[in-house]
Amino acid sequence: MKNITMAIRFGLVTSAVLIAYFLLLALFNLHTNPVFSFFNAVITAFGIYEVIRIYKLRYADTFSYADGFKTGMITGSIATVVFTLFFLVYSTELNAAFLPELLNSMNGGFNINAGLITFIVAIMGFATTIVSTLTVMQLFKISRNMPQNK
Repeated sequence: MKNITMAIRFGLVTSAVLIAYFLLLALFNLHTNPVFSFFNAVITAFGIYEVIRIYKLRYADTFSYADGFKTGMITGSIATVVFTLFFLVYSTELNAAFLPELLNSMNGGFNINAGLITFIVAIMGFATTIVSTLTVMQLFKISRNMPQNK
């Protein structure tokens, strides 16, 4: 349980940064432009990078690929779930005009409800989590092909 608490803390902090970024975009009325959501991947990847880096420093003797991967996945999943819940509340309760503006900015003429958009946000978050964790673990994995500097 002790190893998971760090991932949970970093997941909550990462989700807080994602929410703050979304609200900052909303302040300038840029949150309806889907292009700015690509920076969410950078925020999530940085949170995953930091938690794996600190986990490896703290548990250097017993660090394994599976431990780092699990830590990154927990962090990204928690950040995704919390941000998705915030997105659902924001788009349905706090700003009811948000979804029509978002769909209008995509110029697709889509007839999509809040549930589908929220599902898409969650899937994008989980996909970002998987890709970021796999990418970050390439930096921190212990290679058996090369001698390691400890």
